[in-house]
Amino acid sequence: MEFFCYHRDRPGSMPLRHELLEAHWSYMDGYASELIARGPTFSGPDEVLTGSVHVLDLAGPAAARAFAFDEPGYQAGAYRDVLLRRWHNTLGRTMWDFPGGRTGGDRFLVLGLAAPAPAAGATAPPPDADELIAYGPLLSDDGDLWLGTAALVRAPDPETARAALTPGRYADVEVHRWRFGGRPS
Repeated sequence: MEFFCYHRDRPGSMPLRHELLEAHWSYMDGYASELIARGPTFSGPDEVLTGSVHVLDLAGPAAARAFAFDEPGYQAGAYRDVLLRRWHNTLGRTMWDFPGGRTGGDRFLVLGLAAPAPAAGATAPPPDADELIAYGPLLSDDGDLWLGTAALVRAPDPETARAALTPGRYADVEVHRWRFGGRPS
C-alpha cells in the first residue's frame, strides 16, 4: 500500500531540524527499500526549509502512521502538522528512476486538494508527463475516495509546475520548491 507523507515545519524549527538531521537520515535508512520519493520543501529565494516529503510503499495504514509519527523530527516537535494519505503511484517508478535524473532544472511539490465533486479522470496524469518525477492521487484511508493529487515535478518556475494539475479540478493547489532528498553523496 502506498502512502504520501508531508511533514510541514513549525515556524522557527530550523535549528531543531539541523540538530536532528543525522537522526532523521538514520530513521529513513530503515525505510530505504520502501521509499518511492523523498526530499525537503523550501520557500522563497533564500530556500527556507518548510517541510519534508516522503512517499512510501508500506504494509498498511498502521505502518504508515507509525512511520509518520515516530519520525525523530515529529517526536521532537519540529513539525506543525502532517499530511498523511493513501496514494497511488500512477507512474509506477521511484524518483531515482526519473529519466531527468537528480540534477538539472528546478523541482516542485504540487498538491491539489479535491473539489467537492471531482471531475472524471481526475486521477490520470497529464498527457505530457515527461517532467513528472512522481504523480498520484491522494486517497481516503480505505482507498475509495479521491481527495486530491500529489505530484513531484521538474519545471522552470512555480506557474509551470502548477500546470501539472488540471485547472478547475481542485479546490486549492499548493506549490512548494522541492529537491531530491537523502544523505549527501
